[in-house]
Amino acid sequence: MTWIVAPNPGRSLADVLPAALAAVGGADTTLGFPPCRAIAVLLVDGLGWTLLDEHASEAPFLASLLEGRPLTAGFPTTTATSLTTLGTGTCAGAHGIVGYTFAEPSGTLFRPLSWSTSGPPHERQSLLDSWPPETAQPEQTVMERAAGKGVDVRLVVPREFRDTGLTRAAFRGAHFHGVNAFGDLASGVVDALTGSGPTLCYAYHGDLDLLGHVHGPGSMPWRFQLRQIDRLVEMIADRMPPSSALVVVADHGMVKLDPAAVLDADTDPVLQAGVRLIGGEVRSRQVYSEDGAHDDVLAAWSATVGDGGLVLSREQAIDEGWFGSAVPGDVRKRIGDVLVVMRDSGIVRSVAEPMESSLRGHHGSLTAAEQLVPALVATG
Repeated sequence: MTWIVAPNPGRSLADVLPAALAAVGGADTTLGFPPCRAIAVLLVDGLGWTLLDEHASEAPFLASLLEGRPLTAGFPTTTATSLTTLGTGTCAGAHGIVGYTFAEPSGTLFRPLSWSTSGPPHERQSLLDSWPPETAQPEQTVMERAAGKGVDVRLVVPREFRDTGLTRAAFRGAHFHGVNAFGDLASGVVDALTGSGPTLCYAYHGDLDLLGHVHGPGSMPWRFQLRQIDRLVEMIADRMPPSSALVVVADHGMVKLDPAAVLDADTDPVLQAGVRLIGGEVRSRQVYSEDGAHDDVLAAWSATVGDGGLVLSREQAIDEGWFGSAVPGDVRKRIGDVLVVMRDSGIVRSVAEPMESSLRGHHGSLTAAEQLVPALVATG
């Protein structure tokens, strides 16, 4: 298996919004976005290139746009990281949202999707005040840069995303337009594209990822959802005015796992020895060792995982470009002492993460199925 480690220069998720802003400014872009007055980037959570190619018959309109080469999502292939990569135009090492869960400055495990400590929902504590998104992720967002150029910048996303930590970290600077379902998502995008001045719109749809997690990618519920998304994109494209463009991208792909074949870090004493915290997710773990235990933890996890994945020290992963070309010191401290990415299986935590451990579909690793994402372009 070929691991896709470093972002593809000029063709990564970090390049999408900067290219969209350039297109609004009248430039042809290397991603193939045409010069236009208004452009919308619709992110379909979990719509990997490989999955779309394998199930093209379920999405004929999207498949008709599937040409050229895919983009790389960046590491880890998880929503919080990828959305911040998209929103800032930088890799995880620069923006600092380095995983599904990771260590924050006080040393506790942090969950950026809820901007809180990790753990069961009723036990999570918000970190919005003690570690504000603008501090955790100080990079200027593409939306802020666009607004500074006089562009109308809009978010067309679920209404519950208003003022969340992740929205502030990744997309601050845009006008918020909350939606409830397919209808007002499509309407909000079309409205953005039909304005009078230069416009950059970001829209999000998350149900394909949800059904992929619960039922597995490629399952019948997942395929029915893909059909609906195909129709959603076609409806928007049918209503787009001249000099407008729609770009459909994804944050990651997904793979289906056999629950009987996974490792369990919560029941294996070898994987617990010398370990302070275990972050990340089933396909991509970040392991934080106790003082003086780093070498033993690295050896134990390497021996247990074996040929089932890659186990690297933090320094080696950074040197090999997993987090991009620049990783400042404060971000380095957030990354696990040991990084683990899985090939075909996963590492669950049956006690600490019972819900996540029960899911059928997962992502986070460096396989093509998880790393490669589309950039589909429709024009008005």
